[in-house]
Amino acid sequence: MPPPPRAWQRMLSGRRLDLLDPTPVDIEIEDIAHGLAFVARWNGQTMGDWPYSVAEHSLLVEEIFTRATARPDPRWQLAALLHDAPEYVIGDMISPVKAAVGPGYGELDDRLSAAIHIRFGLPARLPAAIKKRIKTADKVSAWLEATQIAGFTEAEANRFFGRVDPALLNGLSLHLRPPREARNAYLARHAALLAKM
Repeated sequence: MPPPPRAWQRMLSGRRLDLLDPTPVDIEIEDIAHGLAFVARWNGQTMGDWPYSVAEHSLLVEEIFTRATARPDPRWQLAALLHDAPEYVIGDMISPVKAAVGPGYGELDDRLSAAIHIRFGLPARLPAAIKKRIKTADKVSAWLEATQIAGFTEAEANRFFGRVDPALLNGLSLHLRPPREARNAYLARHAALLAKM
């Protein structure tokens, strides 16, 4: 009988993360930040000299979530920053591909999210109201990305991501920068939020 297929990944930190049964002790923020800085949003189909990374997107989602919250709790700001953290090992699939893959992708994402949350002092499963607010910020970010760097018209973005309050977008900008800079910005924001918890 052949051995079962390998279901773990060696991280640069030296950790060995079991993708089927991830544990919080095998998760390091440096691995997450590094991985997300190298994962391109929109399958890399964005304008500019650098890919728009999931690290950059995560920073933007946390900023939008914070702007839209009267008195933000650092725990939920951290949850917003980490909302796509599992993608450091499973990559960023566009929604049509996720739908084609089926429920297995969501289950894997949920297991990784729970381990990541526990690792950084959050509940394994976020409260539904917080999860909904993060999803709203995620859609605002997607709208902005779609119209500024992914070639969508505003009408298309409105159809796919919903209309956005222009006041929420005031002063927001997208950053396309080298992975090292994106990684460092992500690590700095993570550290700042942990210090406030």
